[in-house]
Amino acid sequence: MSLSLTIIICIITGLISYNAFSNREMFSKLLFRPVSVSQQGEYYRFLTHGFVHADTTHLFINLFVLWQFGSFVEGQFNLYFGDVMGRVVFMVLYFGAIILSSVPTYFKHQNNAYYSAVGASGGTSAIVFAYVVFNPWGWFIYPPLPALLFAVGYLFYSSYMGKKGQDNIGHDAHFWGAVFGFFITIISIVTLRPELIEPLMDSFMAGPSMPSFLK
Repeated sequence: MSLSLTIIICIITGLISYNAFSNREMFSKLLFRPVSVSQQGEYYRFLTHGFVHADTTHLFINLFVLWQFGSFVEGQFNLYFGDVMGRVVFMVLYFGAIILSSVPTYFKHQNNAYYSAVGASGGTSAIVFAYVVFNPWGWFIYPPLPALLFAVGYLFYSSYMGKKGQDNIGHDAHFWGAVFGFFITIISIVTLRPELIEPLMDSFMAGPSMPSFLK
């Protein structure tokens, strides 16, 4: 039985991040540093920063979210798009979000020698919002909200905190990763399986039900 893409990405990200914790040269080489991109042309950083994390807590949270929601999303993609195309769409979703969610940050900090960022949060945000497309009223245990309401709150919070800019969290990457994840999933469905639009809309219009953990 072959490993899923979700598990493979988790393993690779975990190994690289773990090694980078003790190898500061490696960590520095892979992190997202906009000034290094603008002045030295190190464009690979748009992708490689998704494989390194600030600490074990940061790594655990991203891998847990990726494993929890990625397994579901990958399964849906494989079911509806086929094994090969499903994997292609999944990789475009995850890695495309890591890259594109960093573009606004790049333009904001391309001349700031003191700014850098790490983590796969743009990719994991995309995965969560792909989940929302397929299961809009699925309940999160924490916070105890339907997926769609969580998504709306997440976008407002990320946008607000990104404009405020008073912490070291990449809220812009969270926001744009989520937006990318939602739209690339919709575009993939419209392009590859347009007949799914009607049942997905029916699911959206059905509204929330009582969560299983309260029954």
